[in-house]
Amino acid sequence: MYMKKLALAGAAALLGSAAFAGGHGAACPTAGKVSVVGNEFPAIQTVGAGAMSCAGGDVEVSTNLTADHQKINLAGMQGDPAEYTSAIIANSSIVALMNEDVIRPLDDLVAKHGDGLKPNQLVTINGNVMAVAFMANAQHLVYRADVLEEIGVAPPTTYEEMLAAAEMIRDKGIMQNPVGGAYAAGWNLAQEFNNMFLGYGGQHFKPATAEPSVNSPAGVEALTMMKALSEYMNPDFLTHDSNATNAEYRAGNVALMNMWGSRAATLVTAEGVPQEVVDGFAIAGPMTVGGGSIPASTLWWDGWTVAKNVSDADAEATFLAMKKAIDPSILADGDVATQAVWLIDGYEPTPAAVGVFAAANAGTIPYPMLPYMGLMHTALGNELADFMQGKESAEQALADVEAAYIAAAKEKGFLK
Repeated sequence: MYMKKLALAGAAALLGSAAFAGGHGAACPTAGKVSVVGNEFPAIQTVGAGAMSCAGGDVEVSTNLTADHQKINLAGMQGDPAEYTSAIIANSSIVALMNEDVIRPLDDLVAKHGDGLKPNQLVTINGNVMAVAFMANAQHLVYRADVLEEIGVAPPTTYEEMLAAAEMIRDKGIMQNPVGGAYAAGWNLAQEFNNMFLGYGGQHFKPATAEPSVNSPAGVEALTMMKALSEYMNPDFLTHDSNATNAEYRAGNVALMNMWGSRAATLVTAEGVPQEVVDGFAIAGPMTVGGGSIPASTLWWDGWTVAKNVSDADAEATFLAMKKAIDPSILADGDVATQAVWLIDGYEPTPAAVGVFAAANAGTIPYPMLPYMGLMHTALGNELADFMQGKESAEQALADVEAAYIAAAKEKGFLK
């Protein structure tokens, strides 16, 4: 079973230290091919640009940073040679790559070139270093302080308080759809369920098994709360990923939303954001739900891997280019420093990091890093939209999730 002890299980300790000595001045490779696939948010764009800075001479570097990265990274690493020499992943998406044996252990490269990397950056699974982490992440409250002040309420600490605030905002005619959420059918919708489900005390699987347990009271409560929130969202909420949700906030249409720290940090730096949105922008920790004490969120890390099906020379070039991409010198740029909670030498927490730090300190649960969690996430993403559209009951939707998951888990050999 792929259980990651680092996986932000001790997140407060992992995030608690800011500055370390050494590790500066990473060198680019002198030859080789580097091809990177990953997500497209600002911190990863910075990492991609850092890798690209090594291009030239006998070094070929390319990047494909896209919101569809999880749809293409596995296929792009299964060829021989692999199309991508590195995938930028998180503690959810690395599992699929490990299940299919397309990434290589990095212990030899760490021994040779890993000077300056901190122990908490080395993602060790089953005794092997499988990735190098460069940032922590979590979803938490982003809100309009000016709007909440206008209705006379404090920033919500629970989803019940968010609903009450949303109703007041609508009733006062300030905004028609004041709640934002990355509820796009598929991966995003499933992740919002995961957050809410864990907040209600749910467990995705029966203890020490791969048997599903989402069709439960906690599952029904999670969907019921999500449906209630969606009543205060843009009617097209099932098409809204993080980009679209952020666009709604930037346009002044949203006052309350659960958003990634990696997105929130640069939310109002885009051109054309109205001044009242810039001035009212505020961040707080994740909310709880249902009277629980565990935040309805999950803790994450992002990092990079090296493909198995590439030459040793290209693997070494990739390791060096990706290490260069997260060199502490990038933090000299103030804009870069605010893009993420960086797990690299010299990072000093910025005001934009308050939500992620609050999530860690509140005991937020790390995203479940199990070899079959990806199958569950996919089943949730495929089966929950009908409930959100009012086409079936929560119980039926969750039964459909479990049936789809069981079929996939049997095909993969996780269940008999």
